[in-house]
Amino acid sequence: MVIAKTLSGYLARQVLTWCGAVFAIMLTITFLLDYLELIRRGAQRPEATMGLLLEMAALKLPYMAQEVLPFGILFGTMLAFWRLTRSNELVVARAAGVSVWQFLLPAELFALTVGVFAVTIFNPVASVTQATFENLETRVLRGSDDQLSLSRSGLWLRETDDAGNQRLIHAQRSASGDLALQGVTILFFRGVDQFTQRIDAASARLTDGAWLIENGNRWFGNGETELFDRVTLPTGLTPRKIQESFAAPETMSFWDLPSFIHLLEVSGFPTQRHRLYFNALLARPFLLCAMVLIAATFSLRMQRRGGATLMIVGGVVTAFSLFFLSDIVFALGLSATIPVPLAAWTPAGVSILMGVALLLHLEDG
Repeated sequence: MVIAKTLSGYLARQVLTWCGAVFAIMLTITFLLDYLELIRRGAQRPEATMGLLLEMAALKLPYMAQEVLPFGILFGTMLAFWRLTRSNELVVARAAGVSVWQFLLPAELFALTVGVFAVTIFNPVASVTQATFENLETRVLRGSDDQLSLSRSGLWLRETDDAGNQRLIHAQRSASGDLALQGVTILFFRGVDQFTQRIDAASARLTDGAWLIENGNRWFGNGETELFDRVTLPTGLTPRKIQESFAAPETMSFWDLPSFIHLLEVSGFPTQRHRLYFNALLARPFLLCAMVLIAATFSLRMQRRGGATLMIVGGVVTAFSLFFLSDIVFALGLSATIPVPLAAWTPAGVSILMGVALLLHLEDG
């Protein structure tokens, strides 16, 4: 038992060291690439200073760390097992009667612990920084000041025209299908704080380039009122732009997503995007465990079957295949072609089954 604990601790330290080093390198490269891309996008905007762009790249880094983590685990575990195989340490362990499943256990527990920590503790932090980054990106790089939010008090939408005049729209809820608002209140402002008029209406529908408002009352700043059956207000919004303007799932904490998904459902808006992201977070720890299994299949016997070259090629092909598979099934989930849980859990499930099957074939077949 003492030997088992010692060996488990040693293997866990090796995996932790190599995964940490690979993850740090990948994260540094990602940060530099994001910073260069932000510099390119902000080249024509005087307010996009180098310092502000550096801050934006740093704010985006925690979210990117979540995306890079599975690949860091994959390549880090591959290198750790490859080094242990080349130094014959795993050969000695096998000669002592330790099976591949036993010395994979510390790495699997490490991956599972990292996955749970990333989802439950790190994700809320990353969601805050990502929300700040997206606000800066919208204001500085896109030059847009339109804002939309959904709360228990209803839908809130702010539009700003080229002259700086603002329009604040509030609705109790939205009907299914096209964007049709019910219980609508619209406040008009000249500039930031000069109130000009107000509209209260039973409904408003977003058509091609305009809000079609029906059965309402218009209040003017001078105290006059006007009843109307139908009013048309020009707008640059579209239903797709409004739905995409909701708080992105990446900007919401793992713990806040279930309540926001429920809020979207009762408000009549689609929830596929947020449910898919939430289920993908639930599957993340198991995906990291699958990366350990796949890494083991490429690295445990590389000394006899082609060395480092085959290991690197196999790892890169696996990483791209996983990325490609995830994109396909996520797109199918967003379009409601397949159920959202199936789309979110497919990459982790397929990776686990493939890793177990390959290890059974190589070690016990």
